[in-house]
Amino acid sequence: MSPVNSMDSMNARCDVVVAGGGPVGLMLACELRLGGASVVVVERRTEVDPTVKAGSINTSTAEAFHRRGMLPALAEAQRRSVERFQAFARERQATTATAGRPPRTPSRFAGHFAGIMLRGELLDTTDPDFAHAGPAHDIGLVPQQEIERLLAERARELGVEVRVGTELTGFDADEDAIVVRLARVADGSNQAVRADWLVGCDGGRSTVRRLAGFAFPGTDPQITGHQALVEMTGSEALRPGWNATATGMYAHGPMPGRILTVEFDGPPADREADVTAEELQTSLRRVSGAEVTITGVRTATRFTDNARQATDYRAGRVLLAGDAAHVHSPFGGQGLNLGIGDAMNLGWKLATVVRGRAPEGLLDSYTAERHPVGAWVLGWTRAQIALMRPEPQARALREVVTELAGSVAGTTYFAKKLSGVAHRYDLPGRHPLVGRSAPDLELADGTRLADLLHDGRALLLDLADDAELRARAEGYGERVRLVTTACPDRPDLAGLLVRPDGITAWAVDAGDAPESGDGLGDALSRWFGAPDRPAG
Repeated sequence: MSPVNSMDSMNARCDVVVAGGGPVGLMLACELRLGGASVVVVERRTEVDPTVKAGSINTSTAEAFHRRGMLPALAEAQRRSVERFQAFARERQATTATAGRPPRTPSRFAGHFAGIMLRGELLDTTDPDFAHAGPAHDIGLVPQQEIERLLAERARELGVEVRVGTELTGFDADEDAIVVRLARVADGSNQAVRADWLVGCDGGRSTVRRLAGFAFPGTDPQITGHQALVEMTGSEALRPGWNATATGMYAHGPMPGRILTVEFDGPPADREADVTAEELQTSLRRVSGAEVTITGVRTATRFTDNARQATDYRAGRVLLAGDAAHVHSPFGGQGLNLGIGDAMNLGWKLATVVRGRAPEGLLDSYTAERHPVGAWVLGWTRAQIALMRPEPQARALREVVTELAGSVAGTTYFAKKLSGVAHRYDLPGRHPLVGRSAPDLELADGTRLADLLHDGRALLLDLADDAELRARAEGYGERVRLVTTACPDRPDLAGLLVRPDGITAWAVDAGDAPESGDGLGDALSRWFGAPDRPAG
């Protein structure tokens, strides 16, 4: 992580200050820049955090990167991850051969729910929800650090100003602007930035959320978890993957040295203290029963299942995204994906307001659309905690869910939920595509729908060469890309309006276009304001 176009003046002016330069803050900053807003990102860290975190992304996140032209970079990052996983598999096979045990052929990974592994060979890949994602469906094994590095490079390309080694210390807001007070970590020198908006992407213990007074209700933690990359001896006694024991849960792999433990003895006494090899070893031995000796710690963290969500994601000129808006346990890998979804939803809307193309009321749709998704994730993670508990009743329920997850219907259900392809926003319109992630249509010229969203503009696809449809879009040329083409694979579709975040705002089938023209006009004005000139 390095400064980008950093300004040396003690005071500056921009449209938006983003507090937090992790994946969510960087994604939001990139979206704002695509929308024409000026952005300053402030981040206390000076380097990418090496702590082991999310090891994969879901389909919704891969779609977001695909729609910005970054799928090849994700594919390369996934290739490196697969090499690490294969190294772990070879290591385990060598260990089992030495011990005289037959090697196990691992199932194709499709995710997990409470450590219950989903077998990819049971996934119904013909389900239409999976077909809609196109090539993004093949991307998943990309760790959080890789995501942050890719977004940092993209931020540099877009000219985002990132002030590393800088922390937010306070702010003052009125009806016209917000003045954000900053301090350099190295020497404590003060800075100030005057902006129209401030977005807190500064994590679960968000300073922005606390200072702005957001309500943050939820449930208290029950567990102490550890996750680490270590060097150890005796690892041949550990079973790979997720394992439920009489004292909790542990995981080993899918990369060399990666361990995770979950104990139901309450939250950590001190989240801030350094995680030692002795602490990790004690927890791993207690949960696994194996006499493992940890000889070195490369990176380690504690976590718990504190689950809370802001009641509203906006308070005046201050907004929240990512962990600043919602916290939960890491099981199921939903945190990073939820935050990227927040950034994609908020970025274009806030940029539209900044440029005066829409009233501030457009921002109300941010909470309305994203809060239900966040609430679902909190419920999803709480359910996993219940299934992980070592009590007999919870273990009996776990057996039932394991049996369900071992069916084609169960695997497909869980995978659709985990991947994000089943989510839908409650938007006006009766067409089944409205409110859902737009299908990555393969068009007659060989391009895909995602290729037409790289510049961050909305997209109106005229798939029936309909002059009336095109006339409705007059006056939106700067905000909405109009493309007349054909889609041989979907002759049933006549037109599609896709928001910059990839969500279908309006759709019409062949034969229905004349009756649906007003619906298109309503959708255009709802999301992109008044046209520059009246529609024809």
